[in-house]
Amino acid sequence: MKAILLAAGMGTRLRPLTLTTPKSLVPVNGKPMLEIQIEYLQEIGVEEIIVVTGYLQEKFAYLAEKYGVTLVHNDKYDVYNNIYTMYLVKDYLPGSYVIDADNYLTRNFLLPDPQRSMYFSAVKKDFKDEWVIRYDENLKIYDLEICSDIEDYILCGISFWSKEDGEYIVGKLEEAITGGDFADLYWDNIVKDNIGSLNVYLQKINSDDSYEIDSIEDYNRVQELVKQS
Repeated sequence: MKAILLAAGMGTRLRPLTLTTPKSLVPVNGKPMLEIQIEYLQEIGVEEIIVVTGYLQEKFAYLAEKYGVTLVHNDKYDVYNNIYTMYLVKDYLPGSYVIDADNYLTRNFLLPDPQRSMYFSAVKKDFKDEWVIRYDENLKIYDLEICSDIEDYILCGISFWSKEDGEYIVGKLEEAITGGDFADLYWDNIVKDNIGSLNVYLQKINSDDSYEIDSIEDYNRVQELVKQS
């Protein structure tokens, strides 16, 4: 089993913390968010972990020695959204976890042997322009919809992709990149546009299991929540 950790972004809204430190290496409760993800993945037996870097790539070098991860550099991190980041590591996707490296995980809810594609998702509220998951009575996802100011299950940047679904997505990624019209796309757009051809399920987690940290306000709030817990 493999994992892809997306850590190429600049984290401009988290400045000044990210002026000299990549967002995913900003410490929460004394440890970089990315290191927590790596340790949780290794706990469940993931042997191959690929970290895709971009901004301040040199800051990630120690991870290769400390954890044995593979580092892949995206030299266009400041040009394209994460669809291009995923394209660079597309061959790893089938049978792999994919995690946005700016997520702070409060516990290890990752599954050691997932049998199908899934989005790990929590109910969040009072959000703006987030991807909301639409699913049926069997938890099979049939749509992703951008919404605001509701309370629902949203994409939390944590997913697993079966061999079959991963291979299908790889083909669609290649089509998008070679077609040239992808500058405004995220890699989840590929999933959304092809959801009817995929077998992706909702894997429910607790609302406080994962926090996306996009801004100084997010960071301060999560730090305070960690202290209280």
